This record gives sequence, structure tokens and C-alpha cells, in this order.
Amino acid sequence: SYITYSLLFETNGIPAMQHQNRQLAAILFTDIVGYTAMMQQDEQNSVAVTRHYLAVLNKCVEIHHGQILNDYGDGSLCTFPSILDALHCAIEVQQQLQTEPKVPMRIGLHLGEVFFEGNKVMGDSVNVASRIQSLGQANTILFSKEIFDKIKNQPQFKSVSLGKFEFKNVDEPMEIFALANDGLIVPAKEQMSGKLKEIQKKSSLRKWIITTAIVALLIAAFFIYKNFYSSSGFTGEKSIAVLPFENNGTDKSEDYISDGITQDIINNLSKISSLQKVIGWFSVRGFKNSNKSLKQIADELGVAAVLTGTIQRNAGNIRIITELIDVSTNKIIWHEDYNYSSKDLLSIQSNLAGEIVNALQASLTPEEKKELSKHYTENVEAYKFYRKGRYFWDQRSKESYESAEMYYKKAIELDPDYAIAYAGLADLYTFNQKGLTQIEAIPIAREYAMKALSLDSTLTEAQTTIAFIQFQYDYNFHDSKLAFQKIIHDNPNYPTAHLYYGNVLVYTGNIQEGLNENKKALSLDPLSTVLNMVLGKNYYYAREYDSAIAQLQKTLLLNPNFKSGNVILGLAFLQKKLYAKAIDAFSKVPPLSTDQGNSGLIMLSYSYALTEDITAAKTTLEKVPNEYRIAWPYFLSYVYLSMGDTDTALTQLEYAYKLHSLGMVFLKTEPALDPIRNEPRFKALMKMMNFE
Repeated sequence: SYITYSLLFETNGIPAMQHQNRQLAAILFTDIVGYTAMMQQDEQNSVAVTRHYLAVLNKCVEIHHGQILNDYGDGSLCTFPSILDALHCAIEVQQQLQTEPKVPMRIGLHLGEVFFEGNKVMGDSVNVASRIQSLGQANTILFSKEIFDKIKNQPQFKSVSLGKFEFKNVDEPMEIFALANDGLIVPAKEQMSGKLKEIQKKSSLRKWIITTAIVALLIAAFFIYKNFYSSSGFTGEKSIAVLPFENNGTDKSEDYISDGITQDIINNLSKISSLQKVIGWFSVRGFKNSNKSLKQIADELGVAAVLTGTIQRNAGNIRIITELIDVSTNKIIWHEDYNYSSKDLLSIQSNLAGEIVNALQASLTPEEKKELSKHYTENVEAYKFYRKGRYFWDQRSKESYESAEMYYKKAIELDPDYAIAYAGLADLYTFNQKGLTQIEAIPIAREYAMKALSLDSTLTEAQTTIAFIQFQYDYNFHDSKLAFQKIIHDNPNYPTAHLYYGNVLVYTGNIQEGLNENKKALSLDPLSTVLNMVLGKNYYYAREYDSAIAQLQKTLLLNPNFKSGNVILGLAFLQKKLYAKAIDAFSKVPPLSTDQGNSGLIMLSYSYALTEDITAAKTTLEKVPNEYRIAWPYFLSYVYLSMGDTDTALTQLEYAYKLHSLGMVFLKTEPALDPIRNEPRFKALMKMMNFE
């Protein structure tokens, strides 16, 4: 079952107790065996089973004076004031659940001290009881020696010792007993599995091997090979999506920690060359708290394996529960329950990434092993500030960028050598929302990126920023291509590198090779709005207008509020002479925008001019304030050229070159500029831009 119980629970309708109220209690855990598989095979029957279970549990717990402290749908945590009440309840529950629809229930019990703090119940006994329950099978009741010592002289309870077990995160081995009353199952020890230390698992296996005949050994070996190696599902493509870890703590303001750990795991895995596909953050984040099945999610993302996880922060500890699912068989191919000290926060993502690589039977180069163990800072608080910065950066608004900058700088105050925080600042100025011109913003971005590289010359994020600046601002296409090639070699599953490298190729004339890189980026982050839009935009520059329109319409279905998609869609409609559709698309763009010059008024003016409605074109253009005309001369060149004013169009392009306007990298491939390609001034611009 997916249920792995924490030391922290919320009460279910029970008034919160004030302060710490310690008490000795009989703790009972229930769990429906194989519930997830049952739901996938027959959902209607599973609903009936669940209703039967809940009705029986609620009635029996009430009769025997217990409390249900947490109900998980297919399991629960209950406490009782006495052991006899707990055992009578457990027996009655199992008896009633054998009537149709039968419920395959396992129950674990332990006696120990628990304490309540507010609406939280805590104590090592809770953890021990959950581990005992995990050993059970359908129709079993297992309990600890503490329970046995209290009932061993009572003939109404028949019990059998199953031997000692070494549980994870429990210091001493524990003797476990099974209730053997009529109708209950006593499991064979060699068939039991659960939350055990590896040494316990190996010991149990060794005893089983000794008592098994040679023929049985051969059959078992063949079975193990067939089920765990030949049919693992990872002999072909090793592809994975790491879904956002769920923050199960009470402080939901700490979502940035669970999101951050997820992103760090993705970033670490993207550097592993033997993994064929690692889905990017912008695609998986859409499945946070999703009701879709893992199979549906995997199909949408095109992966063979999905990692899920939960995180709970409690005082000075962090608990992480993870499962790696082979989607084709719905098997759990690896799972773990970790308890970390908060001071170990920086090691979590590296440890998990290494475990995942092993579970997928992927290989690591010596360099990749070294990279996985890297910590960018040893200061936990600096890491938290950096993660808050990334959290706000991902929200992509002017206000969130300001918050991101504040937190990056706080991280650097705590650790002046925190390279990746400088890389975060570099990105903020590369895609600046501060009203700066390219000439003002890019040197700041370059300085931050170079500072990051001076601290860590292998830092992917800073390398990518420098390569982007070489391409977009310096027009040094040769060095930019080489830089992106190296980044992709070192980080084969990094979508951003494939995106930018594809852009360099498309805009310098290597159209098909560039489109292939854009498609590779999209395969790694298929639900990213930006990646979908860029592929559509580059279809436009490849003169594949039908493909551009289809891809951009898909983008806008994905995110109807993504205005840049309407700009390129309108341009594609214009090339198809679908003027009414183009005007409709441009009308959905803000009339005045600083988003790369994508002013709706400028685009509308361009459309009217192409329809030879020069009056409407001029009237619309007059509505554009002078500061927008100064800031975005590249796009104004379209308007003047379409009105027949070639000289002014060229003047606007020359001014755009001086400003390093973003649009200048489209000069070689832009269809709108075809009428002036033989103009001497245009050819001179092409040479200055290093296109010729």
C-alpha cells in the first residue's frame, strides 16, 4: 500500500488538545492490501469495498471506545484506552470484512506512549505500529511483544510468535506475534515483507534458500530473472517524469521547499547521459495535486517511469517518502522512506537522484557521479533563500521577478560564493522586466553570469546564459553554437539548451537541424508554453506556415493567456493572406506592451498596411506612444516597409542594431523583410550581424 505513516497526523473531528498531553495508548493501524491495483482493475468494486470497510471500522471503533485519528481512505490510525478494546475491535473488524464485498485487510497493533500537541499526535510508538502493520497480509492481525505480554495469560486470544524483525528507523530488533484465532491467517515468516532493514530482508531470504530444494531454487531464479530483469520495462527507453513532491506538512508556505527538491532532482537527472528522457519542470508542475492516474500522466509526457514523493517537515526533521513506478506494469520498482535532519536538506536531492539511476538500471560516468554529489552551498538558509528566488522566478511576472531578485541577493549575503544564486540574478537581467534597454540590462546579466562561472566553471545555468548572450546580443553565432553543443553534451536532457541551440541554427539558416533541436526540447518539456510557442515561431521562420498555425493554435489551447503566441500566429496568417484572422489574433495582444515589442497596435498597423488600408495603418500607428517607437524600432520596420517607405524601414533596422534589439536575430529568416534583401543598406546590416 502507499500508506507509510508519519509521526505527525491531523485529528478527524476530535477537538484539539492544548499543549502536550502524554498518554499510554493501544495504537491500531489498518490497511487494505493491494488497494491501488484494485482501483485500477475494478473501480466500481473498489468503491464498494471501501464503503464496506469504512462502515465497519467506524462502528467497531465506536463500540470499543476508540478514536479514529486519521482516515486515509484505504487505511487508518486509531487509538484505544486499553489493549483489550483494541484487540476485540481488530477481531470484530476482520470478521465483518469477510462478508461480501470482502475486504483484504491487514492490521498492526502496538502499545506505547503517544503525546498530543494541538491537533497533532506524535511518538515513536506510532512509527513502530505502522511498521508492524506493513508486515501483514490480507486477514492478519499482528502485534508487538508489548501487546503479547499483556494478553499471554488470557485464553480468549491465541497467538503465534513470528520471530524477531529489524525495522527501518527502529534501533532494536522486535519480536512480532500474529493473532491465531479462528478465521485469521498466520503468515509464514519467509513470505513476509515490509519496512525492514536490508539486513533483515537478507537474513529472511537466506533461511528460505536453505530450506528450499535445488529444483525450487532454479525455478525461483528463473522467476526472478523474468520478472525483475527481462520484463523490468527499462530494457528499452529509460525515461522518467519526477512529479512535484507533495508538501504534507502543516505549513503550506513551504511549498517552495518541496518544489525546489523536485527541481533539483530533475536537474541532477538531466545530466545523466544514459537516461534517454527526463521531463522538465514546466511540464510536471501542471500535475501538482492532479486527479489523473499515473498512466494518464505518463502517456501525456511520453515516459516509462514516474517518481512520486511526499515531504513532511516536523521540528528539526524532514521525512521523505518516494515511489518509482514502472507505468507499463504498474509495479513499484523502488520505494524508500527517509528521515533526514533539517541540516541534511542539501543532500536529499543528490541521494534520491543516485537511487533513481540505480533503480532504472542506468549507468553513471565518473564525472556524473561527481556532479551528483555537488552542493552549491553548505549554508541551509542560503539554499532556502535561493529556492524562494526560483519559486518567484517561475511565476514570470514583473512583481515576482522583483521578489526573486530580493531572495537571490539574500542568499548571496549569507554565502558570497553561492554560484547558482548569481546565475539566477543573471537570468533576471537577461529576460529583464525592469524597463531597461538591452544595452543596459545585458551587461549586468553578463557580469552576474561570469561571477557565477568564476566560482564554478561547470555551472550549466551560467554557461547557458553566456551562450545566449553571445547569440542574442553579441551576434557571435559561431561561439554560441560551440557553447550550446558542449552544454548539451554535458546535460543531454536540459530542455533550455536544446531550445536555444535550435534557435541559433534556425536563425542562421540551418532550418531543419534547428527544428529538430526545438522538437527535442519539447519532448523533454512537452507542456511548456514557451517551448510550444517557439516551435510554432520557428515553423514560421522556416516558411512552413500551416505547421506554424497548427502549432501556435495548440499553444494557445494549452495557455490562452499567452499573448506572444497570438503575435506569431497573426504573422503566419498574414503570410497566408488570411488578413481577418491575423487582425483577430493581433487584437488579442495588449495594445501597448514591452514584451519584445509585441505591441498590439504596431502589429495591427502592419496588418492594415498589408491590406492596403494605409489610412487605418497610419491612424493606428499614431496611437503608439513615442517611447514604444524608440524602444522597438525592429518591429516598426515591418510597418514602414508595408506602407512602401523603404528608407524609413531601413533606418529603423539600423537603429535596432545599435540598440541590440531582440528581433535583430530574425533578420536572415524574417519573411516580412524579403522585399529589401537586395538593398545595399540591408546587406550591410547582414554583414554587421555576422550573417554574411
